[in-house]
Amino acid sequence: MSAVKTHRPNRENSDADDCCEDCSVSYDSTESATDYQAQRVQLSTNARFEALVTAFEQAVPGLSDADALTRLAGDGDWSGFVRGLQWESPSGFVCVWSSRPGDLMRYAGSSVSSIVWLIVNQGLAAQLFRHDPGAMLYSPVRIEAHASAQAGTILSFDVPSTQLRGFGINKITQAGTELDRALGDLIEDIGLPRPSALRR
Repeated sequence: MSAVKTHRPNRENSDADDCCEDCSVSYDSTESATDYQAQRVQLSTNARFEALVTAFEQAVPGLSDADALTRLAGDGDWSGFVRGLQWESPSGFVCVWSSRPGDLMRYAGSSVSSIVWLIVNQGLAAQLFRHDPGAMLYSPVRIEAHASAQAGTILSFDVPSTQLRGFGINKITQAGTELDRALGDLIEDIGLPRPSALRR
């Protein structure tokens, strides 16, 4: 971790504290930076793009935060909520957001089909949040897929545990390892072999 830096607002102008609503406000802040090792995995498969997308989205049901809050509003039973998600998705993941950048990039001259998903295992996300809310930077897990030149698909993601290990908190590291396992389960669910990086 680098040295910590502290930034303080400029208070030379005594009128700064009495500025109008249109004026910007300056706050004190403390900065720290942490170097950590990440590992990106790319899987090249002969599965056609749309077939793989269909398999993935069947395995990972969509559930926005708003929809999750609606489910929980009734009885607030978090454990029951997480158990219910396991019935819907054996890997425990739900999709909270997706984008097809390839549709937009066609206007920039590219013809490659692409999709990005943000997926969350809410049970493991709760463990991460409990020990450091900042760990939510790496939950959801981001997965990208695009059509390859060989009429197959390339699927890419960062290994969750490599990012979460950088927090230096044992419980977060353990949850990261569990995320690796869950992600490996999901990849097997869509018909691909478990990547070696997710077998640890």
